[in-house]
Amino acid sequence: MLTLLLGPAVLALWLLVTLLSAVACRRRWPEQRELSRKVVHIGTGAVVPLAWWFSIAKPLALTVAALVTVLIALNHRWRWFAAMEDVDRRSIGTVAYAAAITVLLALFWPQRPDAVCSAVLVMAFGDGLAGLIGRGMTSPQWTVIGQRKSLAGTLTMTLVSLTVLLGVGWLGNANPSPLTLAVITASAVLLEQFSAGGIDNLTVPISVGLLWEQLVR
Repeated sequence: MLTLLLGPAVLALWLLVTLLSAVACRRRWPEQRELSRKVVHIGTGAVVPLAWWFSIAKPLALTVAALVTVLIALNHRWRWFAAMEDVDRRSIGTVAYAAAITVLLALFWPQRPDAVCSAVLVMAFGDGLAGLIGRGMTSPQWTVIGQRKSLAGTLTMTLVSLTVLLGVGWLGNANPSPLTLAVITASAVLLEQFSAGGIDNLTVPISVGLLWEQLVR
């Protein structure tokens, strides 16, 4: 019984630490409104490899993911937990991110946990760090559908996504070819450019998950 409860307990503790860290960042650096949101964005992604490690059953994983998606949607509307939504633009990114995880779990869990992990971690680390570094560094910039993009952020997304895919391949005892890695990385980077309203939080992980499932064996 204790063994069955260990995995869910560790995941719940990790989510709690992530949320508390976001609150701490918001209080420490209130002028950096994007930072606390990115802490949640990156920290939440780590839940999926933890669920893989503890072999969390699909009914539990899917139920929790769906419930979290509903709660995040309500928070997006009512702003109960401002650290997740207090940004300087209109965005449904947090809701789309949670919905993407739910869809990926429904499609691939537990048969292809590597597909779910690759998709979520590319979004969590690739997009999360790209947003922070892109805003924090001076580099050439351009605009795509009203959203500002930068060379620093795009390069970060590319390098981190590739690193994540290599890491997931190693963990899953898979050996994706250089062409496969290039195709999946390019897809993630391209879709991340079209991020109006936070829609990339849905399109990037779904595309990565589908491509991984089809191309990596």
